[in-house]
Amino acid sequence: MIWIFIYAELLVFGILFLAYAFARARNVALFNESQLHLNRTAGAVNTLVLITSSYFVVRAVAAIRADRTRACARWLLAAVAMAGIFVVVKLGEYAAASAHGITMSTNTFFMFYWAMTFFHFMHVLLGMVILLAVWWKARHGAYSAAEHTGVETGASYWHMVDMVWIILFPLVYVMH
Repeated sequence: MIWIFIYAELLVFGILFLAYAFARARNVALFNESQLHLNRTAGAVNTLVLITSSYFVVRAVAAIRADRTRACARWLLAAVAMAGIFVVVKLGEYAAASAHGITMSTNTFFMFYWAMTFFHFMHVLLGMVILLAVWWKARHGAYSAAEHTGVETGASYWHMVDMVWIILFPLVYVMH
């Protein structure tokens, strides 16, 4: 069932990315100028943070497959901590944009920026909830080398969230 959900989410993000590309093709100058107002450093930091969190999730899956439940729980908690860093950085970015009067109605580029990054942000929050639920169960011995589907399911969702950001970051912040 998780794969149907992941494919549906990827379809929605894919449609957003295509709409962004078509809008950008019609107004390249506006998009290029508007991109200059984004904090690329924050976006790059968040990219590294999410890649690191995905690495931690990979380590959690490897740990549970080796029947190391405590290590699995620690890796999951580390992944959630990295997600928390993403949230703090992104909220700072949103606050700075708002302080400069940049909203969804500023122009077409910022409409896409806010829509896509906030949609992704909500997926990060959901991913944190999922990983925390998996962490809780792992911490209480609900998973083992023989039964760890829940860990893999949570990991699959988290990797989808990470993959979407890896596409979103260069698309919105970098590409001219």
